[in-house]
Amino acid sequence: QVHVVESGGGLVQPGGSLRLSCVASGLTFSTYRMRWYRQAPGKERELVAIITSTGTTTYADSVKGRFTISRDNAKNTVSLQMNSLKPEDTAKYYCNARLYDADYWGQGTQVTVSS
Repeated sequence: QVHVVESGGGLVQPGGSLRLSCVASGLTFSTYRMRWYRQAPGKERELVAIITSTGTTTYADSVKGRFTISRDNAKNTVSLQMNSLKPEDTAKYYCNARLYDADYWGQGTQVTVSS
């Protein structure tokens, strides 16, 4: 059975940093393309960052230069380092593992940026 579990969310002041982590078990992690999404209240889910099985990364324009996605295949973990956080980054952040028709989601972790 596949499990995807996010952690690391919380309350942070504008300009601060947070590091989100996602552990995916029950799958061959190294072969999966991993994504971080976010969803703010009243808004559609937004793709934040992608990392392929070979380590190629892609970012939404809104986070480019501030967020960094990385993976550790030995630990079945993908991380999202978030710097220079803004109030508009406030959202629930979701981890997604995808390989062809296989598509797994975590329950999300809340990030709130507020003074």
